[in-house]
Amino acid sequence: MTYVVTEVCIKCKYQDCVEVCPVDCFYVGENMLVIHPDECIDCGVCEPECPAEAIIPDTEGEAEKWLELNREYSEKWPNITRKGDAPSDADDFKDEKGKFEKYFSANPGSE
Repeated sequence: MTYVVTEVCIKCKYQDCVEVCPVDCFYVGENMLVIHPDECIDCGVCEPECPAEAIIPDTEGEAEKWLELNREYSEKWPNITRKGDAPSDADDFKDEKGKFEKYFSANPGSE
């Protein structure tokens, strides 16, 4: 089992999860984070830290499509090891649905 970041992270990118990850398996895009599934040690400490509840175990039904996205972009985006600042308007997007189609960016972010 591994954990994955879902579209709920898009435009929120709170990064509380990064602070608690013991293996630094988070990677940063322009407007979301992903977890490298081969680096994740399945400890689960990141899941309850996410204010947006964007992190789920890969055993949940909807996780399959996010597992591949996490894998793909963790190979392209830079690793993030410290919590940065969330976007100033993150709370405005926290509960919005359908964010992947509207806002996803394949561009890398910066730590």
